[in-house]
Amino acid sequence: MSLSKLTGMALGSIFVPRARPKDFTAEEVAGSAPETAFPRGFLLGAATSSHQVEGGTENDWTDWENTSYPDGKPHIHDGTKSGLACDSWNRFDQDLRLLQELGANAYRWSVEWARLEPEEGRWNQEAADRYKSWMDQLAAAGISSMVTAYHFTLPRWVAKDGGWQSDRTIDRFEAFVRRLAGAFGKLPDLWCTVNEPTVIAIQGYLRGDWPPGLKNEVETARVIARVMKGHARAARILRERTGKPVGIAHHVRLLHPATWSPLDRVIARVSDHFVNDAVVDCHRTGRIQIMIPGKITIDEAVPDLKGSYDYLGINYYTRDHVRTDFKDPSMSRQFVPASRPKNDLGWDIYPAGLHHTLMRWKRLKLPIYITENGMADNTGDRRPEFLRSHLYAIERALRDGADVRGYYHWSLLDNFEWAEGFTPRFGLYRVDYDDPDRKRTATPAVAVFQEFARKLRAASGAAAGKG
Repeated sequence: MSLSKLTGMALGSIFVPRARPKDFTAEEVAGSAPETAFPRGFLLGAATSSHQVEGGTENDWTDWENTSYPDGKPHIHDGTKSGLACDSWNRFDQDLRLLQELGANAYRWSVEWARLEPEEGRWNQEAADRYKSWMDQLAAAGISSMVTAYHFTLPRWVAKDGGWQSDRTIDRFEAFVRRLAGAFGKLPDLWCTVNEPTVIAIQGYLRGDWPPGLKNEVETARVIARVMKGHARAARILRERTGKPVGIAHHVRLLHPATWSPLDRVIARVSDHFVNDAVVDCHRTGRIQIMIPGKITIDEAVPDLKGSYDYLGINYYTRDHVRTDFKDPSMSRQFVPASRPKNDLGWDIYPAGLHHTLMRWKRLKLPIYITENGMADNTGDRRPEFLRSHLYAIERALRDGADVRGYYHWSLLDNFEWAEGFTPRFGLYRVDYDDPDRKRTATPAVAVFQEFARKLRAASGAAAGKG
């Protein structure tokens, strides 16, 4: 695609660039007053996913962990394997106690497709019964469940038959979700169909860092389209059969041009649309509209896609600066300036971006849940301020009219962080992987979470008394 045509596509963004929110000051964060901003019934909790914490899973990711790139480099950067992980499959009672200790009233977690359906058509009732018991225990403890149907991992039999490169996977996911609805029905308070469609595609089909390890721009776009078709069918089934709200967890990564050059600004805008807008616009238009300049354009109406979100889940962690680089599959190089504060993975710590994100999609007029937000911090010393500042971003957004209904911190526990392995620590609770019992220990952020939970409970109690 020529530069002139690409420039024409994003002309408005060149002359009217999106403003970059300024960092919050320490005084602003210290002056927060959540008890006057957060609504009654606000869900405050933590999140996990099955493969990352359960242990003992067997799927396309366990196969990926046990193989290497052609040059012999391990697929997992630190050379670890998920293995026993946090052993949450056998230690759910401990995780439930941690949620209660936090004062959480919500938990976002996922079921493992490969555990429930290890072979096509063979349903593992024992596993389903265990998941059902977790839902019952959470409900008895006054903790709502947001259950995710698909969080990155595929059964081996699905992956071997093409995974998300095959239309058959859409049908199989639909059949799986139908079984979920029949098995668990109204037990989850909220259903999440898919976690981060764009991340699935970019990491597995554009960057090649996740299974199946492809680097193909055309397949990247097609995979997003198939995943969104799977979401549309799943949302319809879950609504019809459970009557509970259904949404998606959408990864938002803010992308700002590295310079004021027209080319950087155009590439940043096109990249921003691909990463941040396409999944959200599906709900509004009922169409999958994806464009990778010079490679593929998809514009397809999909039954059941329009209005398929009862809520929008947002996974927000960071932002990148974008510099044009036509040698890269994304046409750019993303980086964080040296002067910026960073987490242990080198991600920009930018809480004002969460406020910006919430205001950006306030226009959808949908309830919003922060389905993931957290930082890699191996010492745990910086997480308290991270948590305070991002909760403050939500407070600001609420005061500015955003309909934010909940916040799930990533993560309840340290866990297996995909291609990064066990090295990054995201947990409110630290996990000792050398201990056969996987001992959990509170990090300093737990006290911040508990204090915030107390303030929300006190505010809700006072409002109920006035009522």
